[in-house]
Amino acid sequence: MLATMFNTGARVQEILDLRPCDLRLGRPAHARLFGKGRKERVCPLWPQTADLLKNLLAESATPADSSRPLFLNSRGQPLTRFGVRYLLRKHCKRAQAIAPSLRRKRLHPHSMRHSTAVHLLKSGIDFVTISQWLGHASVNTTNRYATVDIEMKQAAISKAQPPRKTRSTRRWRNDPSLLAWLEAL
Repeated sequence: MLATMFNTGARVQEILDLRPCDLRLGRPAHARLFGKGRKERVCPLWPQTADLLKNLLAESATPADSSRPLFLNSRGQPLTRFGVRYLLRKHCKRAQAIAPSLRRKRLHPHSMRHSTAVHLLKSGIDFVTISQWLGHASVNTTNRYATVDIEMKQAAISKAQPPRKTRSTRRWRNDPSLLAWLEAL
């Protein structure tokens, strides 16, 4: 479930509403999601995610054309928002042994959506495509997810050409407030 959430950038309710009949796990693999206002979008699935979903269907002996919810709790009932939050918290706690920085983070299901947007942005995907991927009605909504982190800033500065040397460049090199501001970028 978590891999599908990250792959699709789906809202929690979109994941809870996902049914086997909404999946195509052959090439090209994709999931049909129903977002706000029952707007439908098709989201591509990475081969690894498609394999995980195939295994899930096989283990649960669920037919691919089933219209029951895909993700169920331990009692075989449809998973709830609280169940998703519980599973995310449980797996984050286990992952802290490998990634101790997770101890300082407050992760919730919507964090997965944010992580998907940042991952796609870092991969060089344009805003319009990310907007479509996440099911946003406007690219402006996607901008909220597009927080540029320090790695992206460093990559951008490495691509930028330094200014030509002129007389005026020497003055700013001695201005500590300007240097502090530039280092904060």
